[in-house]
Amino acid sequence: MFYTFMARVVAPILRLLFRPQVEGLDNVPAYGPLIIASNHLSFIDSFVIPLVIPRPVTYIAKAEYFEQPGLKGRFVRWFLTTLGHMPIRRGAQRAAMGALEQAVEVLQNSGAFAIYPEGTRSRDGRLYRGRTGTGWLVLATGARVLPIGLQNTETVQPVGASLPRIVWPGRPRPVVRIGPVMDFSHYKDLPPAKARRIITDEIVETIQKLSGQDYAGTYNQSAG
Repeated sequence: MFYTFMARVVAPILRLLFRPQVEGLDNVPAYGPLIIASNHLSFIDSFVIPLVIPRPVTYIAKAEYFEQPGLKGRFVRWFLTTLGHMPIRRGAQRAAMGALEQAVEVLQNSGAFAIYPEGTRSRDGRLYRGRTGTGWLVLATGARVLPIGLQNTETVQPVGASLPRIVWPGRPRPVVRIGPVMDFSHYKDLPPAKARRIITDEIVETIQKLSGQDYAGTYNQSAG
């Protein structure tokens, strides 16, 4: 019921406010398990992607998003929880694996699960090396991957901004560029560690082509 309300009432309002430009929407499978992998430039990314994908999307979200104080914090916590977003505390390996195991459940039920291979937002606009939890999830579920390259979301809500900006005419519009789905079943017989690394690198390379970002070649160690 909540998803229907979001899709029919809230989403049209948000699309009017943020005016996302979407390319490649016909690449989104209508059904079946799907891992949505994207670059990460802004907090608003986790709202923009579900706004344009025509099926429910579940995320892992930083635990800090669920712990913000005040009215805004309560709203964000309610919104993310109701959408099925799952909190994760960065740096806690056991918690990270627990969240990925929950992601497996979503995918085993033919859901769509979104993940940022970089692990956290880019502060300098570059695309960082992917962490192999993404490859682990692909191997654990056999799900196909939908690569997405985002542009300009950091202008809608820069890092540190408490609220997003309305996208007036003349301001840069957020761009959501969706690539064809990627299938990695041909890597299932490789040693797992090698397969995780190769799969993750191929996903990030595809995201880079879609987003047009410079590739940093290192992990993002920012606190985000």
